[in-house]
Order: sequence, then structure tokens, then C-alpha cells
Amino acid sequence: QVQLVQSGGGLVQAGDALRLSCAASGLTSGGYVMGWFRQAPGNFREFLAAILWSDGKTYYTDSIKGRFTISRDSAKNTLYLEMNSLKPEDTAVYYCAAREGYINIFSPSAYEYWGQGTQVTVSS
Repeated sequence: QVQLVQSGGGLVQAGDALRLSCAASGLTSGGYVMGWFRQAPGNFREFLAAILWSDGKTYYTDSIKGRFTISRDSAKNTLYLEMNSLKPEDTAVYYCAAREGYINIFSPSAYEYWGQGTQVTVSS
């Protein structure tokens, strides 16, 4: 059973940087995709970025390209989201997620395992 435990997040000012972490356990093979999503009040859960655990190939949604970076440390089984130049509209609960297999990686419904979520609040 895959378990994901998130850390990081908090209250920052516009323009600040923040790093989220997601420690994974139970990954039995390299065939996982891990992703970051966020959900603001009243909104659907939004795809941000994904990474193929095996080779580190990354995917991003256009709205965060150039500001956010997804990465992983395979030795530590940890996923990261480095967020720079944060804006008030980045305020949301952020989730990491994992799925086995590489199809439909942009859809939240395709992911089987989820972290507990962490609040990121960006003040103006």
C-alpha cells in the first residue's frame, strides 16, 4: 500500500518561495507517476505537475511553468514542488498524488493515492 505524507506549506507573502515535500512509502516498482495538484475553495482540484518516477520526465500545466518545479529524490522516496514568485492566486490546499502506470496523468481521478494536503496561503 502506497502512503504519501506531505510537509511544507504555510503563510507567505507575494513574491516569496516555498517548497513542498511528499514522502512516499510502499512504492514497489519504478512504474509510478507522482503529481502535484491544488484545490482552492469552490474550485475543482487542478493538475499542476507530474513526474515519471523511473526517469524523471516532467509535465506541467501552462499556468505554473517557469515558476514551479517538480522533482524527486529516488533515494529518499520523496517528491518535491519548488514554488517561486508566489502570487495570491496560488492560495490553495496542495496535494501530492501517485498512480501506477502512465495513462491520463493530468486527471485527478486517475490517481490512486493521495497525501493529506497542505495549505499554502499567499498574502498580497
